[in-house]
Amino acid sequence: QVQLVESGGGLVQAGGSLTLSCAASGSIFSRYTMGWYRQAPGKQRELVARITSGGNSNYAESVKGRFTISRDNAKNTVYLQMNSLKPEDTAIYYCNAVRGFNLSWGQGTQVTVSS
Repeated sequence: QVQLVESGGGLVQAGGSLTLSCAASGSIFSRYTMGWYRQAPGKQRELVARITSGGNSNYAESVKGRFTISRDNAKNTVYLQMNSLKPEDTAIYYCNAVRGFNLSWGQGTQVTVSS
């Protein structure tokens, strides 16, 4: 399995930007599909963006055109560039790694967008 540590969260005004990072260790990072999920208070955890080992990505409709997921296999890190942030983007953001039956989650990082 892979261990994940997220960073980069914080408080930002609406319209601002943040970049989240998720550093992985413990396994062959490049073989994993990596994802960013988020969970707002009182809501279910939802997929924000996902990138496969081959570099293919997909996004939630609510973030398309604003967020970009990328990965650097040499650094064992996946990123989430978030632009044009909105108050409704406020949530705890979690990194996720999947390969076959192996599933790992990070501890989460808080993103708060003020209006």
